[in-house]
Amino acid sequence: MVKRLKLATRGFGAEPAMPDVTALAEWIADHRGMYADITTYLLYQSLAPQVSAEITTPCAGGLFYKNRIMECLIGVVDGKTTDEIYLNLRAVTEDAAGMVVQKKNTWCAMPAPHVLGIRDMYYNDEDEWNNAITDTYRTLMRSMRDVGISGHVLICNTIHEPEITSLTMQKVFFFQPQHDSESLASLMEHQHQIAVCRDQLDIVLNLISEYDIRKIIIVDPDHESIARILSCFDPDQISVGGYCTDTCGDYWKNLVESAICTIQ
Repeated sequence: MVKRLKLATRGFGAEPAMPDVTALAEWIADHRGMYADITTYLLYQSLAPQVSAEITTPCAGGLFYKNRIMECLIGVVDGKTTDEIYLNLRAVTEDAAGMVVQKKNTWCAMPAPHVLGIRDMYYNDEDEWNNAITDTYRTLMRSMRDVGISGHVLICNTIHEPEITSLTMQKVFFFQPQHDSESLASLMEHQHQIAVCRDQLDIVLNLISEYDIRKIIIVDPDHESIARILSCFDPDQISVGGYCTDTCGDYWKNLVESAICTIQ
């Protein structure tokens, strides 16, 4: 018997194009009375298409959210630590409130700490610096969850062991758009869920017997990749993921359509 199956979908953020001055000014004018700047605009643009497409677990934000994090960090000047780090949380809590108004159960994507590229010129000790920046991230993410954000996606360039050891928790998901075998294995040691592009399935399938992977998210899948993973996982262990890094257009709607498949 042929069965029609619709897999859950989730976002890992997006990287919207920068607006021209006129479009940004008009948008800010329409949102008078709230904390609104170019980062707020990009948050809205990253989330609205996912809500429209009815992504199961939408996720605002992306690497562009680095600007907001750097704005909130006290003790960092010109990308260098000059004093002990602490946070001014007003802007991120305003962001969180705005996301939740658009859609409840929304996640927020942001660069992992190492992606900020901060040079430590104050702590002068690698362990102390790692503890300081990961403690700062925990505080920042908790403040956003207190407002209503469901969880956070941390976008990585690489798997940084002190970060993943310190920040792995139920409501934090490390997402590396492109893995190699080593980084994927390191991530699978800490996370029971993993997101991979369809061209990385061979790496995953070679490693799953060694790790406790309970859910796999295929990023930008095709029918063949979904069929392959269905041969190894139950349907409720599989989701379809998206991370839009170009002009999105119908990207999120097409992603939802790709999550509909048939099984024998």
